[in-house]
Amino acid sequence: MRVPLEISFHGLSRSESLEQLIRKDATKLEKVCDDLISCRIGIKLNQKSQNTANPFKIRIEMRFPPNNNLVVTHKSGIKEATDDLPTALKNAFKSAHRRLKRLVEKQQAVMKSPPQQSMMALVIKIFTDEGYGFIRSLDGEEIYFHRNSVLNNDFNRLEPGTGVNYTAVPGEKGLQATTVQIVDKPGVRPHDEDVVEAAEPLGWRKKKV
Repeated sequence: MRVPLEISFHGLSRSESLEQLIRKDATKLEKVCDDLISCRIGIKLNQKSQNTANPFKIRIEMRFPPNNNLVVTHKSGIKEATDDLPTALKNAFKSAHRRLKRLVEKQQAVMKSPPQQSMMALVIKIFTDEGYGFIRSLDGEEIYFHRNSVLNNDFNRLEPGTGVNYTAVPGEKGLQATTVQIVDKPGVRPHDEDVVEAAEPLGWRKKKV
């Protein structure tokens, strides 16, 4: 894991035994995805529901290439005793392990398939401040892209209606573009602004009759 494992407790004291359990289960996630970037685990005790069947809320957030962010949440249920946090953690990691494995298998299937050809699409939504947007393929599918996927640093030139070529891979919430390249956007890039226009030829104006 590129970033050290992060564990946080909210509404309850830290526990060395729980942390060891979490680290052991997090290691199993790395075996599913050996290029896992980071993993964050948050455990929250809802003070208002200490006497109910689901006082604990567990959140597991994983990041892995190319730009995937997988979040799994779990609440302790009726089958889990209110004081049995280890069981709730075990069930949360089972769900995280299952979903991560399914997504990794999808990505591996794409890598084994023939190289994907660049496809045409139109930009339909752009969120400049947040650094992402959506394109629509010719068959009507909406595809997410991040500014880092836009070639030639052209993210700021994009606007709804811009034609692009793209390649995409499956993500947790659907396809996401790995490359986006402008194909019919008029205008010049910032570094082209110093181009000098050619002088008009002498005598081009028609004489007045």
